[in-house]
Amino acid sequence: MSKVSLKRAVSAIQKFYPIRLADSSWDNTGLLVEAYSEKDTSASLKILLTIDLTQSVVDEAISHNTNLIMAYHPFIFRGLKSITSKDPQQRSLLKLIKNDISVYCPHTAVDSAVGGVNDFLVDAVSKESEIASKSPITPDSLDPNCGAGRIINLASPISLEKAVERVKEALGLKYVQVAVANGKSKSHEISSIAICAGSGGGVFKGVEADLYFTGELSHHEALFFNESGSSVIVCNHSNTERAFLKVFKDQLQSELEDAEIIISQSDKDPFETW
Repeated sequence: MSKVSLKRAVSAIQKFYPIRLADSSWDNTGLLVEAYSEKDTSASLKILLTIDLTQSVVDEAISHNTNLIMAYHPFIFRGLKSITSKDPQQRSLLKLIKNDISVYCPHTAVDSAVGGVNDFLVDAVSKESEIASKSPITPDSLDPNCGAGRIINLASPISLEKAVERVKEALGLKYVQVAVANGKSKSHEISSIAICAGSGGGVFKGVEADLYFTGELSHHEALFFNESGSSVIVCNHSNTERAFLKVFKDQLQSELEDAEIIISQSDKDPFETW
């Protein structure tokens, strides 16, 4: 990949997901690995989309002659004092550099942006229902339409069972975990829904809703909502994010018409239900 091609790809990602929308207080977003070949500037742009940058995903990228990986989750969070092959993530880093593969990680910028993963989850659970109101749970300081999480109110309530059915269909899951509100039935009505891709515990603090929909919560967080009269749907962390890669692909393809963009087939949540 040439410098020009890499710059085009990064610009396309940042058009949809400006880096300023990321939570810089803890997140590590942006171009985390910059690798390009000075020799071959005519190579076509090949992008692999993934949620997690595992060793199997790196091998998949190499096999496809990929020159850029868009990995939703950053795989480098802290400063590296040394690089060793004993660490699986650092082995991946060495492979990436050796094979001239760059890595861009947008993470919380995608969570925050209009049209990003949280809005995708809103569409998933509200399918065929009119939304009376929608807003970020924690609005961005410069753009109140962006921010962490989403809280929606439906014009007409739906049953918890219907919400679960919609989530399974949109995320392509056979199973999700459900905590039915204390003292209520599986068919109890839902009007307000708090939504957060990934881990929602911190985002949901102080938020009141009939239903909390996220990837993961701690045992005590789930108990608190349950005992407070609300229901919970959790799907495992990355399962709330992975289905969005199809949307991400279409977004990037509209800006990079000549690029070959593929979604990883080896990327998956580490947990599965047997």
